[in-house]
Amino acid sequence: MGEDHSVSMDERLAAAVRPDQRVSLKQRWAELLFLHWEVDADAVQRLLPAGLTVDLFEGKAYVGLVPFTMTGVRPVWAPPVRGLSSFHETNVRTYVHCRGRFPGVWFFSLDATNAIAVWIGRTFWSLNYFRARMSLLKDPATGRIDYLTRRLGAAQTTAAARVTYTPLGQARTAQPDTLEHFLAERYIMYAQSRQRLYRGYVHHVPYPLQDVTVHCWEENLLVANQLPRENCEPCALYAREVQVDIFPLKPVLED
Repeated sequence: MGEDHSVSMDERLAAAVRPDQRVSLKQRWAELLFLHWEVDADAVQRLLPAGLTVDLFEGKAYVGLVPFTMTGVRPVWAPPVRGLSSFHETNVRTYVHCRGRFPGVWFFSLDATNAIAVWIGRTFWSLNYFRARMSLLKDPATGRIDYLTRRLGAAQTTAAARVTYTPLGQARTAQPDTLEHFLAERYIMYAQSRQRLYRGYVHHVPYPLQDVTVHCWEENLLVANQLPRENCEPCALYAREVQVDIFPLKPVLED
């Protein structure tokens, strides 16, 4: 199990620095809702691959459900393709580090509406993608958003989630050493292929975070990933959009 404050703030801030690497993909992420629950750290640790330790904030572990939509998804050398470059996605994630360094995200699952994106994510990025049916409806007058996802072809679970919410107030950037910063400002992702651990970077401006009123929610995507969750209201944050550069995965080398 991870130790509290095992990752320094310098390490957390360094992760946001743009890598000196070639960009693989460009994307726009929009209508991001961050829902988080405090969970038992040992229970999460048991689900992580060797080499990763659950990251803690003030001794607490968190799992997140993040529904959003993407546009302009493309390789850096190609233009967007109509029908392929825009789709909705929902990920289930937690926060990890590698021997006290490189704090990032471990994805338990990623559901997406685009079958090609699901295949690419599984084949070339070693991410646990699933095909799903999703909808995102936004009321232009009130800003209220209704997001629905239901996994397709799931043999043992009707993995689904629905949340209705309204963003509030002015956008702000998360301040270091706060729970908002810990949950939202993540620029490293991990993946595993054939028992080998990989690490990759994303880069974007800090999220323009807003408070949000969650009118109603229901989900069983966490339990579909064997994740514990108390029946309590989630911590909720919203970000309107960011433009994102995705960098290639590289093997995690032993120190």
